[in-house]
Amino acid sequence: MTDQASAPASDRVTLRRLPDRGHYEPADVFAILDAGHIAHVGVTTPEGPLVLPMAYGRDDDYLYLHGSVANGLLRNGRDAEVCVTVTLLDGLVIARSAFHNSMNYRSAVVRGTARRIEDAAKKDYALKCITDHVVENWDSRRPASEAEFKTTLVLALPLVEISGKVRAWGPVDDEADLGGPQWAGVVPITTTFGQPTPADDVQPGVEPPDAIARLTAQ
Repeated sequence: MTDQASAPASDRVTLRRLPDRGHYEPADVFAILDAGHIAHVGVTTPEGPLVLPMAYGRDDDYLYLHGSVANGLLRNGRDAEVCVTVTLLDGLVIARSAFHNSMNYRSAVVRGTARRIEDAAKKDYALKCITDHVVENWDSRRPASEAEFKTTLVLALPLVEISGKVRAWGPVDDEADLGGPQWAGVVPITTTFGQPTPADDVQPGVEPPDAIARLTAQ
């Protein structure tokens, strides 16, 4: 992470709780977004607040979300204020006092007005960003059909009001507890990819694309 002293873009993405953990440099927030796979997207609906997990992608200007045109969350989020969060859990922090137990994490928040992408070329580009963020294989798949394209809704959220929050250290115990009989430390959490399992109808001799091989080599 780079210098965390950069000014936040707005008051509503300014960290108030533990502000020393805040990061506002776009490169820092983008690094968190790039490392994640699932975003939790929050909107206000006529039935009340709704938060759902979704795949996403980004470039330097926008975060992209997609789903069926029947997706109620996306319909309510179109031309509306939304809040997107991505959290990476890196470890469980075990302190001598349960009160001081914590977690190591990297999290990002993006707020703003999501706009529906109507232009076909821009929509195609956004879908490529989303697909390649999950697994970089857009160019090795068959092109989307006209029906698939028409029934997919894509939203673009400006990457302007953004913030990151990071904790990456061990337990912080009371001085009086140091050296006590309890164990204290960090239990790391990592995510790994297993070996790919082909679908039953994959033809003999057809191997996974390079993007899949790169995932399993990590």
